Amino acid sequence: MEKIKALGRRKEASARVTVTEAAGKTSTITVNGKDYKEYFPQMFIQVTVETPFKLLAIDGKYDVTANLSGGGVKGQAEALSLGIARGLVKINPEFKPALRAAGLMTRDPRSVERKKPGQKKARKRFQFSKR
Repeated sequence: MEKIKALGRRKEASARVTVTEAAGKTSTITVNGKDYKEYFPQMFIQVTVETPFKLLAIDGKYDVTANLSGGGVKGQAEALSLGIARGLVKINPEFKPALRAAGLMTRDPRSVERKKPGQKKARKRFQFSKR
């Protein structure tokens, strides 16, 4: 099996993902040269990354190598999850309905709203003083 490349994005984070068939009995997920459990030490974020494999019950069948850049920890994890899901669909299109039902095939378009001039933040105004 050849290398399948996919792209995942979330907020300011982007993940370039390569999915290949696993060489051994267990699969590996490598992120920026490290194991994903070392790169993402929080357990709830590790679960986000593993979700596409757990949902399809194909643990241990594929190796994933990813380059992450930009954004924060949660944005990077969700970008990686989207990239993995897109890569798995390229391998087997029959995976798509299950991944779509779980919401893993849709890019989340929400991002930070820009700050407006004359205001403290995007929507928060400076404190009004009547006198």
